[in-house]
Amino acid sequence: MSTAPETKRLALARAGVDRAAHHRFDEPWLAAAWSHPSTKVLPIAGGEVFVVDTETGSELVLLPSFEAPQTGDRYFLGTDEDGVSYFALAGESLPGRLDGDARPAGLREVGGTLSDRDAGLLVHAVALEHWHRLHSFCSRCGHRTEKAGAGHVRRCTSCAAEHYPRTDPAVIMLITDEEDRCLLGRQALWPEGRWSTLAGFVEPGESIEQAVVREVREEAGVRVGEVAYVASQPWPFPSSLMLGFVGKAAPGGTGITVDGEELSEARWFSRSELKAGMEAGEILPPSGISIARHLVELWYGEPLPAAARW
Repeated sequence: MSTAPETKRLALARAGVDRAAHHRFDEPWLAAAWSHPSTKVLPIAGGEVFVVDTETGSELVLLPSFEAPQTGDRYFLGTDEDGVSYFALAGESLPGRLDGDARPAGLREVGGTLSDRDAGLLVHAVALEHWHRLHSFCSRCGHRTEKAGAGHVRRCTSCAAEHYPRTDPAVIMLITDEEDRCLLGRQALWPEGRWSTLAGFVEPGESIEQAVVREVREEAGVRVGEVAYVASQPWPFPSSLMLGFVGKAAPGGTGITVDGEELSEARWFSRSELKAGMEAGEILPPSGISIARHLVELWYGEPLPAAARW
């Protein structure tokens, strides 16, 4: 595996808060932090939070703890350099309508328009909330689990087994051929005209480099030679970590045969073909919050036109 060119910061790989994991099991400290007047709370329900739109983007609506609902699961998200503590508060629904221009929104919609701090808080909160919703019972004995570690552990009430939030590694790759064309594919369920890089989950006992080669061969029939790691990005939809690569097709291995399951179509694009398709509105590039967008831009050589949301 070789080294790829640097890429710019990815929309969902930003942060402005120290997760301060050493406080997660310190109940007196957590209680004091929750009641502190400077503490900020992010209500979340079903992956949605309240945001306000500004001239430059969006901002999370963060409440003082004394204004936050008294019910729900608290997840400690960390502290900033000024000593302010941040919590997420997960409930069945968002609190009643707030004053002003606050509106509900999800990570896909606003992830690319938030500040570093807000993007990091929201990615963290979305991932934890989804994991807790789906892991109420122990995978070892089947009994109910309860929240521990300020939201970063679930502990079985019967056998005391501890369960931690899962992260599924997935590779996502931009493959080029000898003519420096890039390989993009389409899924049948995507909006008309949407094309993106290939991706897939790493299997047990498999290296990430092996996963790149296997996934491209399985989905598109293309044989991959050299690969280079670029960057990673959390993708909490629901629990993935996207590992970005660029790679070269092996000589003589550029023939395309799609699997018909993961991909309905795949093709090689030159820069001029991709540009013409985007200008004509016939090709929608990957979403701006996806690492796929940045992999394509690395190859393309400049930012792509704004794309519709997923």
